[in-house]
Amino acid sequence: MESLVEDFLQHLRHEKGQAQHTQRTYSALLGAFVAWAGQQGITSWESVGLPELMRYLETERERTLKGPKPRKGRLSSESLYLEIAALRAFFRFAESEKLLPGNPAEHLSLPRRWKRVPKALSELEIEKLLLPEPEQTPASLCDQAVLEVAYASGLRLAELRTLRLEQLQLEASFMTVIGKGNKERVVPLGEKAIEALRRYLQAGRPHLVTPRSPATVFLTRRGTAFAPVTLWLRIKQRVGRAGIERNVTPHMLRHSFATHLLEHGADLRVIQELLGHSNISTTEVYTHVSGQRLREVHQKFHPRP
Repeated sequence: MESLVEDFLQHLRHEKGQAQHTQRTYSALLGAFVAWAGQQGITSWESVGLPELMRYLETERERTLKGPKPRKGRLSSESLYLEIAALRAFFRFAESEKLLPGNPAEHLSLPRRWKRVPKALSELEIEKLLLPEPEQTPASLCDQAVLEVAYASGLRLAELRTLRLEQLQLEASFMTVIGKGNKERVVPLGEKAIEALRRYLQAGRPHLVTPRSPATVFLTRRGTAFAPVTLWLRIKQRVGRAGIERNVTPHMLRHSFATHLLEHGADLRVIQELLGHSNISTTEVYTHVSGQRLREVHQKFHPRP
């Protein structure tokens, strides 16, 4: 059973171009199902039908939740959604490749997912965060460029750390970005972001480069490409030095980018394109965080405010 899961993960990597985070998530979820199946005496995917899938999901709902204090509790709808999505994607692949005769997971319905309102930094907090640090070192210039580009473009963390030199078109004020599913999009860059990039590329990056350095734009102090945790730790440290006490998450700069654009009147379709969302419904979540903007427009244009 494990070998078929590995075939599916290879398909995600090389044909679907799925993000590493998605690959790891699907690997863990399908691995958990295979482990459960082994405990039930199920040794092949051909023996898995809808009853087995339903029994597994019921077991998952009732299992002891992991944590510092193990406790009983129902699986959240978000977790259940991911488990069903992983099983459906796996069986859809196996059926289409004729590795399995059918797809029992197609009858599993996905639970409704409640859309969480994304948290964003205020414009004042962004100004504090983007204030250049007094000491200009190669590392601080790199941090400044990372933050300016993140807020100016709304890039995902993975897109930031894998951004390559050839993707920058600073003279034309844009860059090309390779997003989820290897989809390419063009993202404009503002003056502040371009200035920060130029300072870093001229006075910072040359001091970080080693003979073995990759062509990624942003480099660590050792001249290597950033790992996800390392890049986020650098941003978190900068957030702390800026005096921002909120718990800032990796996506918060991206959320701030989209929220502030919407609040200043940008069209939702334009924001969708800039963020690289394939579906407008994903972008629509930002309409929930622009209440102040909606009130201002209503008061300004409604005949009876």
